Amino acid sequence: MEFAERVRGSLVGGALGDALGWPIEFLRLDRIRELHGEAGLTDLADAGRGGQVTDDTQMTLFTAEGLLRGGRREDLHAAYRRWFQTQRLPGPERFPDGWLAGQEFLYASRAPGNACMTGVVLDCTEAVPFGQDGPVNPNSKGCGTVMRSAPFGLVGLGPDEAFRQAALAAQLTHGHPTGYLAAGAFAALIERVAAGVPLRAAVSSTLARLAAVPDNAETTQALRRAVRVADEGPGSAESVERVGLGWVAEECLAIAVYAALVGADAREALVLAVNHSGDSDSTGAVCGNLVGAMYGLSGLPADWCALVEGREVLLQVADDLVAFAHGDRAALADRYPLPVG
Repeated sequence: MEFAERVRGSLVGGALGDALGWPIEFLRLDRIRELHGEAGLTDLADAGRGGQVTDDTQMTLFTAEGLLRGGRREDLHAAYRRWFQTQRLPGPERFPDGWLAGQEFLYASRAPGNACMTGVVLDCTEAVPFGQDGPVNPNSKGCGTVMRSAPFGLVGLGPDEAFRQAALAAQLTHGHPTGYLAAGAFAALIERVAAGVPLRAAVSSTLARLAAVPDNAETTQALRRAVRVADEGPGSAESVERVGLGWVAEECLAIAVYAALVGADAREALVLAVNHSGDSDSTGAVCGNLVGAMYGLSGLPADWCALVEGREVLLQVADDLVAFAHGDRAALADRYPLPVG
């Protein structure tokens, strides 16, 4: 399978999981089953929100933009500031700062995470060594780090550099080591899967990378729990909730890995990833990034792809990431102006 097919799948898959989980994000499992039956919400057409995406997909797109507009930590910070403006304004300004900020559908505020919102308004801080508490929201390890970090694994950085850059960028909003190390682990995992490495092998290599950094215990334990529960039998919502609820970064990552391991295909994995009592849109988005990289765009449910909000923008950004990974910046300059100075 071509790399471009996997990158397209990862971005669109993340949006599918986000859109499927968004209507049931704050519902307990028993309530989800009351509304949608024993299997839960199983079809995006039944979600009732027209394929809407949330801050998970929005921030993922702005992560991609930050990488395409310089790639430095300060460039990611500037991109997240542009995302923050979409949460405050009713629509694009007359002369938006870049092509992405001109996309009308991004100007929707759908329960964005508190740490992301409070973190990006602060000045860009110096990164701290891995294992130390960062200066911004030092007690926060919310899943807002993981759900936006797939693009770090989609631009050909290599797994170690994808890990490093994603973890450092996560410190812009979340200072807890688990919050930023889980983001790094996810980016490294995406990098490996998008390169064609089987998921179990990719998880093993990512665990080895985590072992080399301080304060990795929570992320390591969550990933190992995901694999252990996956090995015990068929997927179920009850098993998902044994892995976690997804509100914190390591559990969000672990649920995505669990669902991707036990799901027979992308659709089944996404349904597993969202039907639980936790942060359904974020676990769905992270699982979607992962299974999209595994199965490619053609392996995603075509009927869902036709419904999801922002599909053409997602595909364009995916193609731009591929061009960037191949060293071809010529076609990107108009959409992604580089910082001055």
